[in-house]
Amino acid sequence: MRTARETPSDRNEKLCGREVMDIMNEKRGGLTRRGFIGLGALAAAGSMVGLAGCAPQNDGSGQADAAPNDNAQAGTDWLGAEPEVTDIARTEETDFLIIGAGTAGMCAAGTAGDLGLDFILCEKNDSVQETREYLGAVNTMYTPEGVEVDKAKLLNELTRYASGKCDQEVIKVWIDESAEMIEWFAPMMEAAGKQTVFDTPPAHPSGGTDYYMPYLQHVYLPPYTPPMRNDVLAEHIEGLGHEIRYKHELVKLVHDGAKVTGAIFSTSDGNVQINAKDTLLATGGYPANPVMMSALQPAALECCTASSYAPNNDGYGLKAGLWAGGVKDADPAPMIFDRGAVEPGVDCGYVGEGEKAMLPGTIFQENIGSQPFMKVNRNGKRFVNESMPYDFMCFAASYQPGGVWCQVFDGNASDDILRFSTVGCSAFANQMMAAGMPIDEFCAVALEQGIMVKADTLEELAEKMQLPKEEFLAQVDEYNEMFDNQEDTQFGKEAYRLSALRTPPFYGCWFGGSLLTTLDGLRINKDCQVIGKDGGVIEGLYAAGDVSGSFFSGNYPEYIVGCASGRTSTQGRHVARLLAGDLA
Repeated sequence: MRTARETPSDRNEKLCGREVMDIMNEKRGGLTRRGFIGLGALAAAGSMVGLAGCAPQNDGSGQADAAPNDNAQAGTDWLGAEPEVTDIARTEETDFLIIGAGTAGMCAAGTAGDLGLDFILCEKNDSVQETREYLGAVNTMYTPEGVEVDKAKLLNELTRYASGKCDQEVIKVWIDESAEMIEWFAPMMEAAGKQTVFDTPPAHPSGGTDYYMPYLQHVYLPPYTPPMRNDVLAEHIEGLGHEIRYKHELVKLVHDGAKVTGAIFSTSDGNVQINAKDTLLATGGYPANPVMMSALQPAALECCTASSYAPNNDGYGLKAGLWAGGVKDADPAPMIFDRGAVEPGVDCGYVGEGEKAMLPGTIFQENIGSQPFMKVNRNGKRFVNESMPYDFMCFAASYQPGGVWCQVFDGNASDDILRFSTVGCSAFANQMMAAGMPIDEFCAVALEQGIMVKADTLEELAEKMQLPKEEFLAQVDEYNEMFDNQEDTQFGKEAYRLSALRTPPFYGCWFGGSLLTTLDGLRINKDCQVIGKDGGVIEGLYAAGDVSGSFFSGNYPEYIVGCASGRTSTQGRHVARLLAGDLA
């Protein structure tokens, strides 16, 4: 008999050790569902303490098909063999089985309930999962006149980010259907007291090159407290007479290699088989699985010091889809934010090996890391234009000693941040500075931990940051001169994003990347049907959100603000509408 796998709570204590949980309990009063929900949004609010990469158990050894040409994962041991189940305690029947009560799964279930589909929604944890309270949608009822998005340009900009390693038909589903998704969902949020706000950042180029920066982001403003988006959807689903099956942990899909007819779950009552005409995987990515990350995302680990992912995103749904005959994107696509604050001397990459490996940082995300202040390597020298997308900064640092950088700024930081006018969630710093929040309060956790330091002189700062004093001071002098001349002669950063280092106190903090999620998953077509090894669809199997692929490659397109969360929400709704015959 196949027994139930460990719960995320079991894994956290067993693999990460009590000391990690003690840190969380001390700093944030315990990591409850209500404390953890909205992690991605809460992390925007300056410094956030976080779990180092708590890891799930590995299931064995094996080899995965990466893509129809299958040349990327040969020799890896992260997949393991599909479990064999010899004892079924109970069998149920439904038309539509949804696996995962996260962003995609909840949108699918809410839509299925509205459209009268017979469905069952299963979630391995004991509550609905976190949502990001901002998401991208194209030309909605909230879009102001005069800022309409050029859909064709957006499609080709996303394709450029992915170096063409994507399916444009998959991307078009989000572009064409996200407005309808927002307009379906907004009344529910407004009834719960959460107003949909359209975010229109200032129009300007970023990163020393011209990016297409369409206005997409829709935000549910702080405080990020319940009801969150998935709480609202849970109430909506239950109000339609449907229950969410919690503590149903996926064991395997029921399939013959060409067709999926349901899934088997480990529950408190034993193994339960749910037969279904159609099954949707909405189980998230694999950032919390260090074995998979080591095999599939080595470049990401070379520039990450911290984790801001949900600890239950262990990649098991992706593995189940591969066991059922699916293939995954050949190239990695991590989502990394440049906010992994650490002490001097800490390198990027895992501490420990195998499933017990974890990233060393103890802060989810230190938001100020995304501001384009001067950043230097361990030699005290600038090495890149600091005004660039989050993960571009991190990947550039992977070519420097330890994969880390030191960010420095002075007592004029608040005014500098307002002038920088960054976009996306890094703009939270702009909002807090505009509201009058002192910089020390914004960076409170990092300062309290001693990870970020203050100094009265630049010489003192160099000592505290373990920087070579002569080289660092020479770099500061050169940077100040470029600020005075309003020209970055080293790397071409925009003049308005230069800042002087002359006014004490001076601040310094070492950073690497903070790993949020993975975006490379099962290959799908425009209707989210999973693609098999022969290039055809696997009948009865769909994937949406981070467990799916065919959309991103290599990076997260930061300047297409909110596209990942918007894509996930739209895909979940799309599958339910498709099955209900609600699409034209």
